[in-house]
Amino acid sequence: MADDSDMTEENGPDAWGGGGEPDPFAGAERILNQDEIDSLLGFDLSDDESSERTGIRAIINSALVSYERLPMLEIVFDRLVRLMTTSLRNFTSDNVEVSLDNISSIRFGDYLNSIPLPAILAVFKAEELENYGLLTVDSNLIYSIVDVLLGGRRGTAAMRIEGRPYTTIERVLVQRMVEVVLADARAAFEPLTPVSFVLDRLETNPRFAAIARPANAAILVKLRIDMEDRGGRIELLLPYATLEPIRKMLLQQFMGEKFGRDNIWEGHLATELWTTQMEVRCVLDELQIPLQQLLNLQVGDTITLNATPESPVELRAGTIPLTRGHMGRRNHNIAVRVEAPLSPQARKAVQRI
Repeated sequence: MADDSDMTEENGPDAWGGGGEPDPFAGAERILNQDEIDSLLGFDLSDDESSERTGIRAIINSALVSYERLPMLEIVFDRLVRLMTTSLRNFTSDNVEVSLDNISSIRFGDYLNSIPLPAILAVFKAEELENYGLLTVDSNLIYSIVDVLLGGRRGTAAMRIEGRPYTTIERVLVQRMVEVVLADARAAFEPLTPVSFVLDRLETNPRFAAIARPANAAILVKLRIDMEDRGGRIELLLPYATLEPIRKMLLQQFMGEKFGRDNIWEGHLATELWTTQMEVRCVLDELQIPLQQLLNLQVGDTITLNATPESPVELRAGTIPLTRGHMGRRNHNIAVRVEAPLSPQARKAVQRI
């Protein structure tokens, strides 16, 4: 029979192959470092803007409508790039190359907080859409455009003077460039739908360029403008509320697409509509009475109408007046003789069908 000391040695850590090294996390909660917390939340500063969000940030942004669901937008902005390349070459008399960096979905509040200052923000209105958009010109492009338009020599980088507001001359020159870009944007949307983009104002403080609520989703288009060794960025932001009136057009896969339109099916539908049975009411007179009198009506009460047997009656389909006539009798039945043509409201309703 073994004594207690032998049993203690056999049941020790060495007997189970654990060795003599204690587990550093045994009996204690593991604490995440800052990198692991950022990765869990989806805030990885090392990732570029085009990388996909992960973690909780991906769950939060899942409510955003991806721009890929509006395939016509990419065609419109590709057309905008081509138009801007030609227009800015004429505007600056220099070799200008415009490229589309990326198109993404973003919340308006997040975008305002991410604008690198100093910058000029142009608020414009889409007249036909009855809403606003935002065009941001970064400082590199501002100084480059000013340098080119004022006769700066080629091959030299534009001089940047930080810490001062933009002068009146700089703002006027940038405003002229913004108007050129908005004219190209109108031409880019023209094959899809006529939209006039009108410059409303220029701002340098993002708080004064709030055209939507911070939580509202928007489409962000980043354009790169290169003029030899100078250049910068233009960012075009369109809230989804601005694009909502033309959303069905933006869902098209190509220009002129008809969403499953079938002329044969439309013909059958029109035929069935013309044979549809509808209820027509004959209204002799209408009377307005107080609610209390209406509630006090009893069986046997008499309601006096402002009509005589010779008064004209009105034929209605729902709330739409059709025509007028006179009541009479035919073959032991009450009948109405039509004495007026179809009303304009009825004609308009039929034309909509």
